[in-house]
Amino acid sequence: MTTLLSLSELAAILPAQARLLGIDPGSKQVGLAMSDVSRMVASPLQTLKRGKLGQMATTIKALAVEHGIGGLVVGVPLSLDGSFGPAAQASRDWTLALSEQTGLPACLWDERLSSSAVNRMLIQEADLSRSRRAEMVDRLAAAYTLQAALDAIPMAVARNG
Repeated sequence: MTTLLSLSELAAILPAQARLLGIDPGSKQVGLAMSDVSRMVASPLQTLKRGKLGQMATTIKALAVEHGIGGLVVGVPLSLDGSFGPAAQASRDWTLALSEQTGLPACLWDERLSSSAVNRMLIQEADLSRSRRAEMVDRLAAAYTLQAALDAIPMAVARNG
């Protein structure tokens, strides 16, 4: 049976030079971001149209082979008070199924307000139109979430290592 790992557990089992794939699962689109091989920097990768899980798993498996991805960091939409509501449970279930179908270990990472932060940045800094922001926000939110997880890895490993 597949289980979700903590961030420190995921970091501990990754092979050297294996990248992490950050995933921001939305209802219509799924944003993807990828770390560098040193797992220091997250970069936006692409946006996928939300489809059947099998199709998504096939695409993600192909990306894993192409880019040397060893694990998944999936954004989980916790409630504002930090509780695990229905949306977070649905994200957890989807992540478990995706991990099982791709064979990649996964952890959940709090993505509260990541899309809002990215939208705010795109409006203030980049002055992009609404349609252009819509094209970019999911993969940038994935990068934002993955970067937060990457930044926490040394602390998580030190705490549990």
